[in-house]
Order: sequence, then C-alpha cells, then structure tokens
Amino acid sequence: MRPTLVEKTIYFVTDNVHKLREVALIGRQMGFDIQPLHGLKVEIQSDSIEEVSRKSALLAYFIAGKPILVEDAGLFIEALNGFPGPYSSYVYKTIGINGVLKLMKGVEDRRACFKSAATVIYGPYVITEVGEVCGWLAEEPRGVQGFGFDPIFIPEGSTRTFGEMSVEEKNALSHRARSVSNALGKLKSLMTQT
Repeated sequence: MRPTLVEKTIYFVTDNVHKLREVALIGRQMGFDIQPLHGLKVEIQSDSIEEVSRKSALLAYFIAGKPILVEDAGLFIEALNGFPGPYSSYVYKTIGINGVLKLMKGVEDRRACFKSAATVIYGPYVITEVGEVCGWLAEEPRGVQGFGFDPIFIPEGSTRTFGEMSVEEKNALSHRARSVSNALGKLKSLMTQT
C-alpha cells in the first residue's frame, strides 16, 4: 500500500527528550506528526553515522512495522582526527564535556563539526540524509540549553554555544535540523508524486 498525505505520523526512535523536542518542531513545520517510540533503540557500532542511522532504522522498522525515523550524530574534532565522531554518545557518558576540554587543553586549533544522519522509513521509501554544521569548541561550557556537547560548540556565524540557544535558534543552524529537514523534505516530495 502506498502512503498518502493523510498518513503523516512518523515514530522517532529515541529516548532523548531533547532530540525529540528538536525533531518534533521540525516535523510540525513540515506537516509531519513526530511521535516518540521508546525502548526500541538498538545502536549499531560503526565508524559511519550514516550506517548507524540506516541499519538502526531498518531494524526498528522490522520490529515495529510503523513509519520510522532514526537520527544519529557525532562531534568531529579536527585536532583529534575526528574523535569522538560516531562514538560521541559513549564519550559523553564516560568522560563528558570536561574530559573533552581536558583533551583540548592548550590546543590552538579548536575547529570541530557536528554531523548528523537521519533515516526515514515510510514504506516503500527508505531515505537517509546527512547534515553538518562546523564551528569551534569553546574554552569552557556555556549555557544550559540543549544536551550533550552543546555547551561547548559554537557554530560558524555565532558567538554563542548551542547550549546558549533556544530550540528554535539551534534548529536554524544545527546539523540535526538539516539532516531531518532534508529527509522529511525528500519524503514529502516522494509522497506528493504518487
């Protein structure tokens, strides 16, 4: 059965309320109702965030049998050869922001990029899109908004960290907003062609 424009609910596989807030706002703006699907996240280990996103989404779709969205992201620090990259969640849980800042102590090149891969599965479509935003790392955490490494990442064109921005301000610049918007935009385009 082909999807119609009436069927617009997509289940976002996440237990992260901050990610849900960001993605639900993007979905609403694009005409999709993003609902959380808790307890189903199975993260595949890979050096590629695209592969993590796509394989996790396929597995979730196989289990749930519903339209699925999976998003995976990482912080890629140039001076650390792209570390922590796709292992950002683990690094955040183990050494945290202060651990990363300790690794960067005395390092002049503070350039970094946040990358995100979003996969939407809405039968028969499987769409994976990537988003990226580059900038640099602050010397110390600033702001209480967002989550993860947001308080130390300053996107290009801004003097504030993601941690100092509202959800709407962050979504105007973020890697996640770009990947999710691109994936939902492509899905919307495919749905209107049928």
